[in-house]
Amino acid sequence: MTTSSPELADPATLSFEGALAELEDIVRKLEQGQMPLAESIGLYERATLLRAHCDGRLRDAEMRIEKIVASPAGQVTGTARFDDPT
Repeated sequence: MTTSSPELADPATLSFEGALAELEDIVRKLEQGQMPLAESIGLYERATLLRAHCDGRLRDAEMRIEKIVASPAGQVTGTARFDDPT
């Protein structure tokens, strides 16, 4: 198995959950240590692509999350970006 194998979907087309499930499957296979070196390297390369895709999806989600901003009296005054320190 290599990263150019036609049966493997482009990581960019996968949902976060789909990429994570495939990544977990690859980790299980690599931990078993029962495959030839060349196949292990191909799986490791695929796992690297999947991890990068998952990281990107998480960053995108984080940027979309808003936090509730409350006044000192506890009243909701609006929302702010997740990464806004206010």
